Amino acid sequence: MNERNLPGGEMSSRILDFFWIADCSGSMNGEKIQTLNYAIRQTIPDMRKEADANPNASIMVRAVKFNDGAQWHVPTATVIDDFDWVDLTAGGTTAMGKALELVAGELKQFPTDTKRLPPVLVLLTDGQPTDDFKKGLDELLATPWGKKAVRIAIAIGKDVDLAVLEQFTANAELVLEAKNPQLLVKFIKWASTVVKNVSAPSVGEGTAGAIDINTIPVALDDDDEIW
Repeated sequence: MNERNLPGGEMSSRILDFFWIADCSGSMNGEKIQTLNYAIRQTIPDMRKEADANPNASIMVRAVKFNDGAQWHVPTATVIDDFDWVDLTAGGTTAMGKALELVAGELKQFPTDTKRLPPVLVLLTDGQPTDDFKKGLDELLATPWGKKAVRIAIAIGKDVDLAVLEQFTANAELVLEAKNPQLLVKFIKWASTVVKNVSAPSVGEGTAGAIDINTIPVALDDDDEIW
């Protein structure tokens, strides 16, 4: 493990917590879950490079998966240098609210000190919640760090309830519609890069204002419309 990346390490000054919140319900089976797994694996080298280039923050990654319920996929805050992705499999329903409750429970434990930057929460889903989404979102936003968090949603395919995702992000521009595999990969890679903006020394209590909306990828003419 790189000592620079250890919280409290010699050169580390602030902690940036990054959460993948991934839908692995039955409708994600096949190309959708395969593309999600591929794209997240592809983000790891770039996030490591960003950590090496930025001594101002230690990037710590966790992951939640949800279908009939919600579980930690990567339960321990893992420094990006040591992070590895184990592929998800799909099946079941879409307990999105439970996933947000799980994240809220973790954020409640964060101390309210200056050593933490606003966390980054990336929600990936292809459907509509089958549980009490509002309860989960209310619990998340009731935590100081949940309210401060940079919240990004990636809608996979055409059956997503975009209004629900806008409630999560509180910003329609941060609901990204991945209508095909190419866009899903682009959006996941882009979402991983916001650590650069959030960890900038100029960001204090900041939030989504740290994100350059103009850098969000757009669909190209040769992108396949298949979902």
